[in-house]
Amino acid sequence: MYLLLGLFLSYLLGAIPVGILVARKYGHPDLTQKGSGNIGATNVARVVGKKAGIITLIGDMTKGLLPVLFFSILIGTDTWQEQTIVALAGLSAFLGHIFSIFLKFKGGKGVATATGVFLGLCPLAVFVDVVIFAFVAWRWRYVSLASLSAALAMPVLMGLFSDKKVYILLAVVIAFLIFYRHKDNIKRLLAGREPTFK
Repeated sequence: MYLLLGLFLSYLLGAIPVGILVARKYGHPDLTQKGSGNIGATNVARVVGKKAGIITLIGDMTKGLLPVLFFSILIGTDTWQEQTIVALAGLSAFLGHIFSIFLKFKGGKGVATATGVFLGLCPLAVFVDVVIFAFVAWRWRYVSLASLSAALAMPVLMGLFSDKKVYILLAVVIAFLIFYRHKDNIKRLLAGREPTFK
């Protein structure tokens, strides 16, 4: 019972639309009708400004990080059962972000929230993944391509830097969902119509 409550609260935390709240604070009442329509940090930065984008990025990452840290401290991560609960907490927050109850089960693409989740599970993997993201974004100027590259790399990095199979499986599931949420971006990339980030 308490476990289900904890997972539900993790989902609710993840469901908080940080980007929309930040955009409203800066005088943009409906972020979903501007730019790409996405609620993530990239669109906030494009529509509102880089400072607002950074605030959104930190907020979305924190949504993924806090449930993982809370359950890790509360129950530990020694056994596969404990690791599974921690992973489910992170997944709940991630699902809250991409399928937010506050947005009629719509939401963002989950990259920043996923980064927060894995930061709580394996910081070294996240460090390397951020380097991969930054390189792809710098080289090709597509945030979506950088996000997809980072998502694809994370299961491999978790396999290299973590001996917890549950976390590797979590990385695979989240990577699949990130690709699903980027399906329109993938179509635009293949067609050469994806906007670059300056």
